[in-house]
Amino acid sequence: MNQPAQLGTEKIPKLLWKFSIPAIVGMLVNAIYNVIDRIFIGHGVGSLGIAGVTVGFPFMLVIMAFSMLIAIGATSLISIKLGEQNKAEAELILGNGIVLLILISLVMSVIGTISLTPLLRLFGASEAVLPYARDYMRIIVFGTVLMSTGFGMSNFIRAEGNPKFSMYTMLLGAVLNIILNPIFIFVLDWGVAGAAIATVLARTVATGWILYYYLTGKSILRVSLANFKLRLPIIKQILAIGMAPFAMQLSNSLLQVIMNNSLGYYGGDIAIAGMGITMSIATLMFMPIIGITQGAQPIIGYNYGAKQYDRLKETLKLAILAATAIATIGSVAIQLFPGQFIGLFNNEDMQLLELGTHTLKIFLIAFPIVGFQIVGANYFQAVGKPRQAMFLGLSRQVLVLIPLLLIMPRFLGLNGILYSGPISDLISSILVAIWLGKEIRNLNEHHKAATAPQLD
Repeated sequence: MNQPAQLGTEKIPKLLWKFSIPAIVGMLVNAIYNVIDRIFIGHGVGSLGIAGVTVGFPFMLVIMAFSMLIAIGATSLISIKLGEQNKAEAELILGNGIVLLILISLVMSVIGTISLTPLLRLFGASEAVLPYARDYMRIIVFGTVLMSTGFGMSNFIRAEGNPKFSMYTMLLGAVLNIILNPIFIFVLDWGVAGAAIATVLARTVATGWILYYYLTGKSILRVSLANFKLRLPIIKQILAIGMAPFAMQLSNSLLQVIMNNSLGYYGGDIAIAGMGITMSIATLMFMPIIGITQGAQPIIGYNYGAKQYDRLKETLKLAILAATAIATIGSVAIQLFPGQFIGLFNNEDMQLLELGTHTLKIFLIAFPIVGFQIVGANYFQAVGKPRQAMFLGLSRQVLVLIPLLLIMPRFLGLNGILYSGPISDLISSILVAIWLGKEIRNLNEHHKAATAPQLD
């Protein structure tokens, strides 16, 4: 059975497992880059080093936002075109996606190089934290093109039905990053710059491996120079579908900027470091859920294109159940062992350990419902409905969380920042439930109409 065809025929539980496990591993590996950096920086540099990486994180999110704009948009279109048995169109989308990734990441690299210091000040860097943030981010910005291109093409590999290769590629980079970090930070004494160099080198190797996959003919879809010529209709489709994850990631950057400045005002650099650790742990918890949504995306997209709505709904249901189970397990672990989680990053700074534990327990207290919210919002992206996907994706970070961050600290101080997280999770999950319920009713009506006996 060819790889795309299995999306429409193989049993859903087996198929979702087959696609989600590599995606989960891949997303965890992707998160490990940043988490490993913070762990080694925490032990080798200290809380100011962690704060420096945290302050630079909004710009990294901006870079990721533009990567996702192209990668996710093109991936969704590729899945749908393969479901329609239109391989030529899928290859055209692939070629246009690669060119757009390179062009946009080049622009981001130039902007970051020119404006790094004022951007870091805007993102909440104090005079004490700024040198650490600058040393780390100037190297990350330099490696933007290769890292963004590798991220996007890894998604394209998964869309054509080969998630294992995507997983192995990310594993390769992560293992190399883990090896290089202690060498550059502790042995060579390069500090936060060493962590950044390790990250860029590791991602560069991973990108090279992806290029090998495509250039040696191992892929289902072929990379052709003829498809590198940008087509405006293709660009519009990619941007339309990719706009939802782009807006979500961009709003996440804005969120981090507001949060960093609020944390600095109400708690100082130590509060920024504590939230930086909390967000690293949250990212590790989020990544399996994101992996499930990415594993489900080509299955949902293919069966939506093929009008096999029963298979689509079964995939959605299983993905929600799996994501909720993972979120619940993660939440229980966080509430039972918060100190141990914080201690992974720094177990000597007692002020950081105490504040980080308090931050972790409160900010992620509503985590069990996050799985449903993420899977439900990403369903609309998978079926090519960008407006719904954008609204639901932005509901958590823009429509709810940012206003809460601006209002609640005025009354509750630092705790107002922390309680904004779970309140936002609850409200955004309710919105997803309303929109997803309506969508399922529409699918049921379409299915009923398609299977109704036709009268002569």
